[in-house]
Amino acid sequence: MIFFRIVWGVTIAVALIFVAFFFIGLGDGSVSSFNIVLWLGTLAALAAIVVGANALATRGHTVLATVLAAVPAVPAVLYGLILVVAIVTGARWN
Repeated sequence: MIFFRIVWGVTIAVALIFVAFFFIGLGDGSVSSFNIVLWLGTLAALAAIVVGANALATRGHTVLATVLAAVPAVPAVLYGLILVVAIVTGARWN
């Protein structure tokens, strides 16, 4: 259950980052009628993952809930590790 909470917390952080970028994009005009459907679909999918994983966990399906929550969490953690390596090593990647 603790592993699920960690993965679910990372998924919530990913969803909040997407929501923040959505509102920033609304403010500066980069989210427009051209791409609003893509944004709303992405936000709806993230909301379904967060709510669905929580619903599965409360019904006792912890393994399935962890797998569902890991869909956005694993790429986010891997990207975060790449950023940490790039910052710590100070290498020029150009």
